[in-house]
Amino acid sequence: MRHLLITGLALLLLSACATSPTGRSQLMLISPEQAISESKSAYASTVTEVTKEHQLISDPAWTDRISTITGRLVTEAIKKYPDTADWEWSVAIIDDPETLNAWCMAGGRMAIYSGIVTKLELTDDEIAQIMGHEISHALAHHTAEKMSRAVLVNAGLAVTSKVTDQNGYVLTGSAIAAQLALQLPNSRDAEREADEIGIELATRAGYRPEAAVSLWRKMSEAGGGGPEFLSTHPSPDNRMEMLRDLGNELKPLNPSLTKSRVHPVRIVTNADELR
Repeated sequence: MRHLLITGLALLLLSACATSPTGRSQLMLISPEQAISESKSAYASTVTEVTKEHQLISDPAWTDRISTITGRLVTEAIKKYPDTADWEWSVAIIDDPETLNAWCMAGGRMAIYSGIVTKLELTDDEIAQIMGHEISHALAHHTAEKMSRAVLVNAGLAVTSKVTDQNGYVLTGSAIAAQLALQLPNSRDAEREADEIGIELATRAGYRPEAAVSLWRKMSEAGGGGPEFLSTHPSPDNRMEMLRDLGNELKPLNPSLTKSRVHPVRIVTNADELR
């Protein structure tokens, strides 16, 4: 029986291999389509919680800035990955001055915390780099990859099981994995991939590629035990050097830094909008 289980697992893993946009082999026990579907529930649950705490920002000074920057990035994302045109592109701006974090789930559902902008005094170019990086995780199906790891590591997350979370949403095992995917760190390969795709998106959208270097310098200098963002984003010593070299290579793509048009991105101001 043990031999059969090991053989079955090996066959499952072999059949679950996929290829990322940069040619990297990925584990895909959860399909990108399923990741998008289940992330919708996980996103709603997260937004519901911050809504209860009155943490969703609707101030136009914030919403106009973030929607413009992300909208330009999304325009370039759709050009390169046309199948993402139907994604429910949205962003929640979370009022948390102490949290240095941002993320993008499968399907284009994003969040950025006020702390990463205010504490690091980010420019528009640097915000474009951070959001371009996060959007790239979704484009490269890293949510599905992390969900697959969660399912594989924890056999209790069978896709047939169901639980109800604290906000009343009924979640399948894979939806639980979608929530865990927000907490699991990306692999170094996935981080490098998001760096490469993200800086290209930002450059094509009209933002300075050099800002990727200044962004990560600010992150590394944030002090203390390291901001939450770095706990889920491994940063090798040569990351800034790699980004500097990559930025120089990408400058010819948009030497005049012409801004892309702004694709509509919904700013989430209330959890009820997601029901």
